[in-house]
Amino acid sequence: MAAAPDLRSEFDVIAVGAGMAGLYLLHALRTAGFNALVLETGDDVGGTWYWNRYPGARCDVQSLDYQYSFDPALQDEWEWSEKYATQPEILRYLEFVADRFDLKRDIRFNTPVESARWDDAADTWTINTSDGPLTCRHYVMATGCLSVPKEPEIDGAERFTGDVYVTGKWPHEEVDFSGKRVAVIGTGSSGIQSIPLIAEQAAQVTVFQRTPNFSTPAHNGPVPQWKVDEIGPDWQAYREDARWSRGGVSMPMTQNKIL
Repeated sequence: MAAAPDLRSEFDVIAVGAGMAGLYLLHALRTAGFNALVLETGDDVGGTWYWNRYPGARCDVQSLDYQYSFDPALQDEWEWSEKYATQPEILRYLEFVADRFDLKRDIRFNTPVESARWDDAADTWTINTSDGPLTCRHYVMATGCLSVPKEPEIDGAERFTGDVYVTGKWPHEEVDFSGKRVAVIGTGSSGIQSIPLIAEQAAQVTVFQRTPNFSTPAHNGPVPQWKVDEIGPDWQAYREDARWSRGGVSMPMTQNKIL
């Protein structure tokens, strides 16, 4: 039997975005006793890991650091396969967390926000969505800082008749570049990750780079078991060390000079 649709329209808190921040926020609000709702444009959880499905997409933070720390049991219930996890694996992890804490019942998918208006007299937000208005006392944006893809602004681009893809909103189905001539604009994280895999298929790849970036080999591989064993007895101490570190991860800063 299908679950009854959620017809509520008044909430203590409404958040936008069901990515890593939005999922934790919903869990924390529930725990604190708030009547909360999350609005999500996509049809599932994941945020940046839902939208960014380009070839080679993976996290550049080590998997043991790129996971939730609010529930120690999660450390034992999920095992990462790689030191730097791929997009599909991270998405599976976020789906696992959403299911484990039954978060989806308070998330409305395929529901973009069209406008938000604060009413001083009523001390209330009115959130207009594609499915109608909602009201709340607190309105939180969990959309991240880079959630809107940057479309290229190039004179004459409208005359290009080939396929155009943006890494930040990649198709869910696989894209075949076999035998094609491909131009890639940009060498940020998504460019560095996607170019080698596109080049494996394409007949020709031309990269347009405005500013050279400095990058080093990831030395990826399986999650080091010695590190899991070392952290295992006291995850909280590891997290606390990361919290106060300069880079947000529990890792000593090297004193070696690059050049």
